[in-house]
Amino acid sequence: MLCRFFCAGVIVCLVANVSAAQDPTKVEPKHYRLQFENERVQVVDVHYGPHEKSEMHEHPGGVSVSVTGGHLRFTDQNGKVTEVYAKAGEARWFPPFKHKVENLGDEPYNGVYIGIKGKLAASANELQPYSPVSPEQLAKILAEPRAATKP
Repeated sequence: MLCRFFCAGVIVCLVANVSAAQDPTKVEPKHYRLQFENERVQVVDVHYGPHEKSEMHEHPGGVSVSVTGGHLRFTDQNGKVTEVYAKAGEARWFPPFKHKVENLGDEPYNGVYIGIKGKLAASANELQPYSPVSPEQLAKILAEPRAATKP
């Protein structure tokens, strides 16, 4: 009986370790730095030097805002590759995902990732992955749940 409890405890610890290990600010602190987090959003600074690559990590669904332009390659956990040409000031929607990133350009890439949590994430499901987000769409995503939570 004691062995079962011990084994169950080991499994729980391993699962917790694997889950935490996927957080980009933990797995890739060179590329991702947490700036702000609460129950609704997670705001992370993103920086990739020229030709830098990341390890596999995951993000909640959210919006990536490019501070500088860049040519990026995303490889998901299934090996599917998507290349994105980001423009400075552009915002793109991403569903929850695991991936590796490679900056294919000769210049550094800088951005901000705003991960959306809870009810906010559910209201954004109609957007397509990697698609640019208009200011109107972003305002709708962020405004709808607030209206629903007012007394």
